Amino acid sequence: MLSEKLQAALNDHLNAEYYSWYLYLAMAGHCEAEGFLGMAHWLRKQSDEELEHAKKFYRYILERGGRVELKPIAAPPKEWSSPLALFEAVEQHEKSITQRIWNLVDLSGSEKDPATRVFLHWFVEEQVEEEAQVAVIVQRLRMVGDSKHGLLLIDRELGSR
Repeated sequence: MLSEKLQAALNDHLNAEYYSWYLYLAMAGHCEAEGFLGMAHWLRKQSDEELEHAKKFYRYILERGGRVELKPIAAPPKEWSSPLALFEAVEQHEKSITQRIWNLVDLSGSEKDPATRVFLHWFVEEQVEEEAQVAVIVQRLRMVGDSKHGLLLIDRELGSR
């Protein structure tokens, strides 16, 4: 059984995962409208992953005898000034999700809930991968700057995900 404190925190994080899904879907729509179909593809795949993460939290809360509390999902931004600005926003968002996961790990320890700590281990590893992947994209976008040719090469590469 989940403690009330841990159940509330897991439900808050469930909402954050749904927001991640929503955010990346909005970003994909923006990229597609701007003609960056590869970036849009990458972001749709990322959005799908975030939805799967949300479903894992949803199932876990129920499996532990908790109650799922679905909250409104905040509206994400609609536009970004450049692909670099967009992927810097992705990078910042992933760092914020990482911090949320770490906070949940700490809470599961203080609530003496080893099952939740084990459940969260996969997410700790996943966030290392997520941050590393987007850091490379940001680095490459910074390298090419405003080069249309460079942006199109990165777009094509991201479309192969």
